[in-house]
Amino acid sequence: MLRLPDLHMSGNTQLVLGATVCVWAIGVIIRAYRRRSYLPPSPPTRRLRGHFLPLQNASLTVVWWIDEYGPLITIRSGLRTTVIIDRYKAAVDIMEKQGKLVADRPRLAAGEIVTRGLSIILARAGDRFRRSRRALQSHLQPKSAEEYQPLQMSQAKNMILNLLDDPDNFQNHATTYAASTILKVAYGKTTPTSATDPEIREARKLTRRLRTILRHGHYLVDSIPWLKYLPGYAPELQDEFERTKRLYTGQLNRVKLQMNNEDIGPSFAKYILENEHLYGFTEIQMAYLAGAFFGAGTETTAMAICTVLMAATHFPEEQARVQDELDEVIGRKRAPTFTDRSSLPRLEAFIPGVPRRTTQDENYCIPAGTTIVGNHWAISRDPEVYPEPNAFKPQRWIDGQGRLRNNLAFFVFGFGRRVCPGQHVAHRSVFINSVLILWAFQLSLDHTKPQDDTGFTNVAMPNIPCAIKFKTRIPEVELRHMMQNYPEAG
Repeated sequence: MLRLPDLHMSGNTQLVLGATVCVWAIGVIIRAYRRRSYLPPSPPTRRLRGHFLPLQNASLTVVWWIDEYGPLITIRSGLRTTVIIDRYKAAVDIMEKQGKLVADRPRLAAGEIVTRGLSIILARAGDRFRRSRRALQSHLQPKSAEEYQPLQMSQAKNMILNLLDDPDNFQNHATTYAASTILKVAYGKTTPTSATDPEIREARKLTRRLRTILRHGHYLVDSIPWLKYLPGYAPELQDEFERTKRLYTGQLNRVKLQMNNEDIGPSFAKYILENEHLYGFTEIQMAYLAGAFFGAGTETTAMAICTVLMAATHFPEEQARVQDELDEVIGRKRAPTFTDRSSLPRLEAFIPGVPRRTTQDENYCIPAGTTIVGNHWAISRDPEVYPEPNAFKPQRWIDGQGRLRNNLAFFVFGFGRRVCPGQHVAHRSVFINSVLILWAFQLSLDHTKPQDDTGFTNVAMPNIPCAIKFKTRIPEVELRHMMQNYPEAG
């Protein structure tokens, strides 16, 4: 007969058990103290849950701390400790040169519920992450990115025509451009796409809600992970997973059906389905990997294009310098193409890219398991690297010979092994739209309407930053004719 253990404890047993718990607790406290002693300085806070970062303009809050505590600071949210990098040199030394050591992701329990480990954005470092990156880079490396230039030129031409017809909705036109391009790259979709299409609206909603969900501390489960095992906990997170899965698998199944019934053009979804044996992904994993294009690329590319337009309107002197270069190199009798890119350093400086610079190594001792975040806002305003950091000075990216500098990094696409694999396609999209719009139009602010020059700094809740007037620099009839005959190669 199975005998159950006697649960009654003697006084000595209770004493030993209590002492053991005390020793364990003391050990935890000592380890936490030692761990904290290795971490960078931390701004003081009286909040039990740690430091407070607002949902909007969180980077600005961090900037207030760095003058006293930088270049690295430590903040606490619940039981989670995060080191924020606020200076250029520290970002290079830690995030770039030690990329292998900081390639992992922290555990986010709310994210685990929403993505079930299928999102590459939250993927932990390891074999599947490496296979996913390899598959994405097969379509997004610089050589492959060149193959999408005809597509980007065709969609950028439509952007000009849309601005002629309806200039007030420039933000929607930028989203239409980005969505059309991404859907073609990801799924080979050739039918016309609009920012108001149900699938695009759903993808944008999912992306924005995911950003909010992944904000640490938004859900209690991030501080108490075992809550995710409670039946019925946070049903909206479960619903979010089902909606995302339905969207991504529906797109992949459409490509699979087309492959069976017709000869279709190239796309990432087609590539990954045809080469399933090379990567060992399940169908749901392939759906989410293709969805990484669909979910992330649309919003970020559209915001980048609109930010360039916003900069042109707020700094008319710099806009004029770029347009002087365009008139000198291209003139107004033909439209610019990708072949003009190397001859337009001032335009390229207006939309900074991702050249690289190395610095002397600095030793940083950060305990393993610490979450590390690069504060793009502060890094890009490091006064030691960018003199007059708050001034809009595109010429800082041009050397003494009038060429684009190649010795300075700009981390808009991320850091190290987590850098955005779509950066080469995205930068080409921003270039071809910027060069065509600034060549075709004179941009100015509409001061009769509200202005918000930080409207695109908050990706979770983007607002229209300003109302822009688009005045053609070329007679409209002539411009329309050139766009209708615009080459789709070059």
